[in-house]
Amino acid sequence: MHGRTCDAGTVSTGELMTTARMRYWLGRMTTVGIIAVLLMVTPGLAADGADEAWAALAKGGYVALIRHGNAPPGYGGDPPGFRFDDCATQRNLDEAGREQARALGEAFRHHGVVVQRILASPICRCIDTGKLMAVGPVETSWGLLPDVGTSRTRLLELEQIVSSWRGPGTLVLVTHGITVGRLTGFTLEQAETLVLQPAPGKSPGGHLPRGGSLVGRIPAPK
Repeated sequence: MHGRTCDAGTVSTGELMTTARMRYWLGRMTTVGIIAVLLMVTPGLAADGADEAWAALAKGGYVALIRHGNAPPGYGGDPPGFRFDDCATQRNLDEAGREQARALGEAFRHHGVVVQRILASPICRCIDTGKLMAVGPVETSWGLLPDVGTSRTRLLELEQIVSSWRGPGTLVLVTHGITVGRLTGFTLEQAETLVLQPAPGKSPGGHLPRGGSLVGRIPAPK
């Protein structure tokens, strides 16, 4: 992985952030930010909803929200000098994370899940997780990055992506822990999956999850 450039997918060069904005974004993805999301965790959805979650995905028309595979140290954003177009400057999947991504793809195939579309955050660990799943071509979306500062632009974009999905297959979204927390109120471990049933229209203010209702949670592959 190190030394290669990141596959930018469908992201245009005109959308690349300035250096100052990148640094600001990185500053938001600190341990403090992670702790804030942890405080949002809703304890009511345990991994025992996995059977229902797999059954829903196999039917099609649902959304699988996946946190990227293991990428040490697992929190705190990316190192100084981060660049979107160079994976070597980012926090990346380790071998355990790569194995988790492959196992996720195998689990999708084992349960008969037909993936119609897979979108990933433009950060390399998310793109690589999606590619190693080998369930379809991976596109990128800025809506899967956490918002910067108090902005809710990306959250609203992600809500629209979820709420408008109709299938017939499954939509897979590979993203970050902070993004999952702000959309759903749940904090996922790396390589965990949360399954949502899309709901049309915009969610009421303060309502979580946004864009749909919770079906179940699938633990990370062992």
